[in-house]
Amino acid sequence: MSDPTHSNRPSDQSIADDERIAGELGGLRATDPFVAAVRATRMPMIITNPRLPDNPVVFANASFCRLTGYTREEIVGRNCRFLQGPDTDPATTQALRDAVAKVEPIETDIRNYRKDGEPFWNRLLLAPVFDVDGKLVYFFASQVDVTLERERLSGLERHNAALMAEVTNRLRVQQERDRELALALKAGGFGTWSFELATKALTASDECKALFGRDPEQPFTYEDRIEAIHPDDRLRARAVFENGDQRQEHYEEYRVIWPDGSMHWISSRGQPFLDADDQPIRVAGVSMDVTTVKRADLKRRALARLNELFRDLDQSADISYVAAEILGQTLGVSRAGYGLVDPVNETITIERDWNAPGVSSIAGTLAFREHGSYIEDLKRGDTAVVNDSRLDPRTRDNSAALEAINARSFINMPLTEQGGFVAMIFVNDHAPRGWSEDDVAFVREVAERTRDAVERRRAERELAELAESLERQVAERTAELVAAEEALRQSHKMEAVGQLTGGIAHDFNNLLTGISGSLEMIQLRLSQGRGADVDRYVDAAQGAARRAAALTHRLLAFSRRQTLDPRPTDANALIAGMEELVRRTVGPAIQVETSLAPDLGSTLVDPSQLENALLNLCINARDAMPDGGRIMIETHNRFVDARSGRGRDLDPGAYVCLSVSDTGTGMPPEVIAKAFEPFFTTKPIGSGTGLGLSMIYGFARQSGGQVRLHSEAGAGTTVTIYLPRNAQAAEHDAAPAKLSEAPRAQGGETVLVVDDEESIRMLVTETLEDLGYVAIEAGDGPAALKLLNADRRIDLLITDVGLPGMNGRQLADAIRTQRPELKVLFITGYAENAVLNHGHLEPGMHVITKPFAMEALASRIREVIAG
Repeated sequence: MSDPTHSNRPSDQSIADDERIAGELGGLRATDPFVAAVRATRMPMIITNPRLPDNPVVFANASFCRLTGYTREEIVGRNCRFLQGPDTDPATTQALRDAVAKVEPIETDIRNYRKDGEPFWNRLLLAPVFDVDGKLVYFFASQVDVTLERERLSGLERHNAALMAEVTNRLRVQQERDRELALALKAGGFGTWSFELATKALTASDECKALFGRDPEQPFTYEDRIEAIHPDDRLRARAVFENGDQRQEHYEEYRVIWPDGSMHWISSRGQPFLDADDQPIRVAGVSMDVTTVKRADLKRRALARLNELFRDLDQSADISYVAAEILGQTLGVSRAGYGLVDPVNETITIERDWNAPGVSSIAGTLAFREHGSYIEDLKRGDTAVVNDSRLDPRTRDNSAALEAINARSFINMPLTEQGGFVAMIFVNDHAPRGWSEDDVAFVREVAERTRDAVERRRAERELAELAESLERQVAERTAELVAAEEALRQSHKMEAVGQLTGGIAHDFNNLLTGISGSLEMIQLRLSQGRGADVDRYVDAAQGAARRAAALTHRLLAFSRRQTLDPRPTDANALIAGMEELVRRTVGPAIQVETSLAPDLGSTLVDPSQLENALLNLCINARDAMPDGGRIMIETHNRFVDARSGRGRDLDPGAYVCLSVSDTGTGMPPEVIAKAFEPFFTTKPIGSGTGLGLSMIYGFARQSGGQVRLHSEAGAGTTVTIYLPRNAQAAEHDAAPAKLSEAPRAQGGETVLVVDDEESIRMLVTETLEDLGYVAIEAGDGPAALKLLNADRRIDLLITDVGLPGMNGRQLADAIRTQRPELKVLFITGYAENAVLNHGHLEPGMHVITKPFAMEALASRIREVIAG
């Protein structure tokens, strides 16, 4: 055989193994059945050690020595290739080297030479041998001289040798596995058992007996096992063994009582075994102690139930009784209770205790000294734990009194308040019991929670009494403050109204002056025969009227009652169209820059209101930079999820954001907090009304969006308007048309005009007549209804929404009961949402907002009539 692949220096363990093998093979020991078989067989065999350099022969049996002519001393310590010669096939030797390197068995015929030089054919069977961990221990090789006619005998012996190695190897592995299984069962706390169904014979391991509190030397029969189970679980356990389906694997948990009286939980899993006729003959399984887990689970659920019950109780006596009930049921004791202690007289007064069935109450006053000396422990604040009153020196002389009240074993836990012993919680059992540390900890936990609950209810009662007293005092003070608050509120109202009306009066007086002055100049020029000079006065009057309309819209935006004309709007195009106006408005000292998102979506808003908001923000930015600076106008798309939307008061969804930033003075936190309040302004008197940001906020909220402000003193301000993103293509305004170019009537359509303002009726009817319509007018709803008859043609109803008495919507509904297909155009000065059903109009109903150009009215009339 060739050199092994593992030629490192052997470890101490391998040297020890080699010595053991050498000793066994050399006859010093005879414990290995495989070695004994190799020694005794007539087949020539050798064993090599692959962990030694050059994989030398460490044993050769007598048959091998006879086959080769060499003595054992001449063989051991050499690699077996010394048997090879000039006629040995190199391919065969290479195959042997490969098998050794791969640690694989091989069978081959090889040309070898005896000591005297005689060649012979050797049928070689080489096989590796492993230990229980799967590591290579040695190789053994059987040799057969196939030169002679002994094929049958040699083949049989070769096969027997291979079987012998396999059986020995498997036997060794199985023995190791059995030892590992026994160790695992012991380490895991498992006890094994076997139950013969016919004879009811029980075989239990020492570990299984220990689970029932028995010594290994004690007998433990099936009846012993059944009698050890708690009476409440005994019938169920017996039924599983004797009456259950023994063809099925079963799992049970039950309580067992040890000889010392302590209770434990056992889990048991059994597996049936069948005979040749497929009938169950035996059940075998494992059991383990699950006391710790079960007790922990019972106590956890008990504490949860305790908390739940405490929530519904107000009286201290009820709370303490519930605690005693939980303790008694969870620990399975005879009695549990709570009592108030008189440490001077050494007595306990129990108002109500919990008792197991058949156990009498001890409610009343008891003297500690009549039951032992453990009162000394309680006075020190120590818990008194007695496992057996007959054996404990504190209770031995008074055990009879304790047993008379079913308290042979007990836990008495003192409760202190402000350092004094004031109460006690206790559990009693009629039999001896080994209280565990977990039992004591559980009683302590219940005691602490009970004390906390009692104290909490007492504090709540005191707090309720204090609250009642405070409520009386607050009621008295409230009555005193109401008048003062009302006066102050009225004062604030009047101040706010004064600021509003003062600013509006100033602006409207300027606009009315421009309008009235222009009309006077028109009248003067016409009387002078200079009609050609009136155009500029007309333009001036119209400009003042437009500014008055814009002021009205700003006021309505502040109150969120303006009638918006939402259209799909491209904010980028709107900003680009206003950029020059913004530059002229803020002046040359301010640098205006834009950063517009190229893929910005459209938004459904009133473009004129968005223009007004943008201009207001730029003016505010200009005023914050008296020495010049930079304004940045930006747009971007933004998606708001549910979490971030809550912080911004925004519904989740896609938004278009328009931001205006400046490098101005910024705002301190106290100014930011009031920035959106109406009438609040930091500008000097006469420089602002404080309505700008309020109106922008109102416009954004009415459009379904929001406004956010970020500012730092000395670091500038950024105001961002969030507007809902819209999937529709943006609409672009057409150039304004003149009234002379307005569309005319087609076929003499008839229009009913209803408005309580005579001047408006006059303008509308004259415009309609100039355009070829038949115009009928009425000043209110009842007058309009009188004009109707079955034969009169009416193609369109134009009505003011805010009519006195019967409003415009009521009028339209009344007419439509007779003429359901009649089209309606409402005229409104602001958004009367309630009248217009919050914008939900029926088909054929439309709205136009005052003030409006006559050309716009004419176009809208044509659109409505044409459908």
